Amino acid sequence: MTMQPASTEITSRTAAIIDEMKGLEGPLLPILHSIQEEFGHVPKDALPVIADGLNLSRAEVHGVVSFYHDFRAKPAGRHVLKLCQAEACQSMGSDAVAAKAKQLLGIDFHETTRDGSVTLEPVYCLGLCACSPSAMLDGEVIGRLDDEKIEEIVAEVRS
Repeated sequence: MTMQPASTEITSRTAAIIDEMKGLEGPLLPILHSIQEEFGHVPKDALPVIADGLNLSRAEVHGVVSFYHDFRAKPAGRHVLKLCQAEACQSMGSDAVAAKAKQLLGIDFHETTRDGSVTLEPVYCLGLCACSPSAMLDGEVIGRLDDEKIEEIVAEVRS
């Protein structure tokens, strides 16, 4: 299990990111991305620091974090498997691929395996419609998924 940074560490590292980026036009999203890159998620303790640093309400910051699917409230597993659920992929069998992945991993979307190896997330269009159904594993896109390919992917991330 991954150790979580102490609240004071979260506060100081978040403040440093804000100081570095608050001069950008529309800095909230870039700051949130940087914080997630730093911690692997957007810690709850970072939200008031962001709100204060950007003169926003905590509700505004929380609203943005909860609206965008790419932001996590908890750390992800060592691998992140995103399965496309958009219409083109659905028409080519993504529902069956997702069901197989969930069964093999023993988790549902937005969950992480008990051993912390894999987080499974839905994504709505990876731009690979011509190669659907598609997925993204740790930032690498994969097209033409089927049961055999998803079994290989799951075996790879579980090893």
